[in-house]
Amino acid sequence: MSQNETAPASDHVIHSTFTLERTYPQSPARVFFANSDKAMKRRWFVEGEGWEIDSYTLDFRVGGLEASRFRFQGGPEITYDAVIQDIVKDKRIVFAYRMSVAGNPISVSLSTIELVPAGAGTLMRYTEQGTYFGDPNAPAGREHGSRELLEKLAEELARAG
Repeated sequence: MSQNETAPASDHVIHSTFTLERTYPQSPARVFFANSDKAMKRRWFVEGEGWEIDSYTLDFRVGGLEASRFRFQGGPEITYDAVIQDIVKDKRIVFAYRMSVAGNPISVSLSTIELVPAGAGTLMRYTEQGTYFGDPNAPAGREHGSRELLEKLAEELARAG
């Protein structure tokens, strides 16, 4: 296998789009910061009970990379590799990302975070357009996992003040 090739993915491809909305009592600037600050994002995005973090990096700029390598309870390595496509401070973040498990690709997605003032707080709208390889249940699982991350973000925002 050449260095430009990857392990073979399943022939079965699933396309799915979902949008989640969550209102936070914090300002758009604070919610934006929680997505752009490396230390804060690591806490809500990659850390958690049962997760072993091998590495995490965030270069928050257009063209910048976000990458993590992690395992759940000693399982196979999971990778997350994103490229930031667009940033409008305190309003929008667009990124494309690829995930793999044990070196095998499981998905490629384009995601948009929109931050809209809602009273003294923020309505965050997260839209993901994904291509999933192999597992017909993967889109539902990704949507569920994304909901959990929005809850972890709420906890981090409340904790950080």
